[in-house]
Amino acid sequence: MSDEVEPGSVRVRLDLSYDGKDFSGWAKQTARRTVQGELESALQTVMRLPDPVDLTVAGRTDAGVHARGQVAHLDLPEEVWAEHHDKLLRRLAGRLPHDVRVWRVAQAPAGFNARFSAIWRRYAYRVGDHKGGVDPLRRGHVLWHDWPLDVTAMNEASRALLGEHDFAAYCKKREGATTIRTLQRLSWERGADGVITATVRADAFCHNMVRSLVGALLYVGDGHRPVDWPGKVLAAGVRDSAVHVVRPHGLTLEEVGYPADDQLAARNREARNLRTLPGTGGAGCGGC
Repeated sequence: MSDEVEPGSVRVRLDLSYDGKDFSGWAKQTARRTVQGELESALQTVMRLPDPVDLTVAGRTDAGVHARGQVAHLDLPEEVWAEHHDKLLRRLAGRLPHDVRVWRVAQAPAGFNARFSAIWRRYAYRVGDHKGGVDPLRRGHVLWHDWPLDVTAMNEASRALLGEHDFAAYCKKREGATTIRTLQRLSWERGADGVITATVRADAFCHNMVRSLVGALLYVGDGHRPVDWPGKVLAAGVRDSAVHVVRPHGLTLEEVGYPADDQLAARNREARNLRTLPGTGGAGCGGC
């Protein structure tokens, strides 16, 4: 699949963040407020474009999920970019609602695609287990779990989930999309303030994957399931009714990683290839 920028156009990278509380996720929806809808409307307005713009994003976050390090791109005519690029950040700041901000706008290097050029996405999920609850000033970003959590047990259980697997047991299946992913990091750390942060990094994530993994591991941390249970669920390959998809407000997309500029195009092509596990016949879009 070709991803060449049309002659006379420029590919522009946007780095942005948002508070997901009042958004119905990233993707545009009719009659619902979304991050994509707000951004595309603002971009069209501040650049006085006759036609709507079309953003491609690194990770399509669900309703209520936050982002600190989201990345998107769009293609603009060269003359539009030349006229607006030095004023675009300030104008977007004046036009966008306060729960979404664009921090950087720049011409992207050749071969860049916000979604398909990415080699990893890093999320954080924050949980508080203090018996008094969560700090009211952080309640929109930290889940309260009303059982004490054993971080050591959660880290031990997490190790069985690392690597390339079919995560069908932890994903909401979508027609035509694979659930094979490479989980590069899954670790838990309790901060000085008592809040426990899960750091989850993978080449890509399927729908509900992070929140399902967190839900399973919280059951280990509070003693309701043994340490080997999440690994057994993964190996079974089917959704387990005991795996709870935790609420979205504790989840934040923290960062998206890309290769060196001279490797962007190759990664773009590779991420679109059909992907299977060794010895299996399943296939799907590796970048979905």
